[in-house]
Amino acid sequence: MPNIIETHQLTKVFGSNGNAVHALRGIDLTVEEGELVALVGPSGSGKSTLMAILGCLDSPSGGTYSLAGRWVHDLSGGELARVRNGKIGFVFQSYNLLPRASVRRNVELPMLYAGVGRRERRRRADELLEQVGIADKADVLPAQLSGGQRQRVAVARALANRPALLLADEPTGALDSQTGHEVLALFRELHARGNTVLLVTHDPTVAAMAERRVEIHDGLVRAAPPAEVASAGQPSPAAEADEDAA
Repeated sequence: MPNIIETHQLTKVFGSNGNAVHALRGIDLTVEEGELVALVGPSGSGKSTLMAILGCLDSPSGGTYSLAGRWVHDLSGGELARVRNGKIGFVFQSYNLLPRASVRRNVELPMLYAGVGRRERRRRADELLEQVGIADKADVLPAQLSGGQRQRVAVARALANRPALLLADEPTGALDSQTGHEVLALFRELHARGNTVLLVTHDPTVAAMAERRVEIHDGLVRAAPPAEVASAGQPSPAAEADEDAA
């Protein structure tokens, strides 16, 4: 399968001279089309910095990055914004929904920026809301939804422009355990349909449902064994043991 993500010796330095902080120290990473990968690491490991670069929210200080066959490591801010809107779907812990816009309008927003016509925006938004199981909520406001339902809206919005990569940052962090399992099951379903998913997390339960786990420590990738995939969206015994140890 072709690589959606391919980085070579990716570095990121904040500050300069005596105040320089080396957040990334030479990241080599590949993610193939159709993979479900968990990017894990403790606070301060460089995980968030790497996520920002992979999501085209920031540029590296050095190294190369190819996204869906296009070199993006040296693009300008405007060029990165266009790639971001067309190639990446984002799901955040805090949902980032527009509070005064309907659920349907929230899902339509990325398509509006991409120049998709009104009729097609509505058709695709309704189709995506059906796919994530909340078609009956299309006309309500986000405040009228539960946390799990809001995250489903965020997933639908992330898929609006048919992205090459779905990038989820702590997608269950604001949810209770049961709702979190339901959202993880949704990501499993999206992966089964062929979507490429990168989950950024510190939660071993989330990492356990991925088919591959990439650990980052001190700005470097550390080899990790394949994660045990949790059955039916439930944590694996290994994940529970990790939680107990934590």
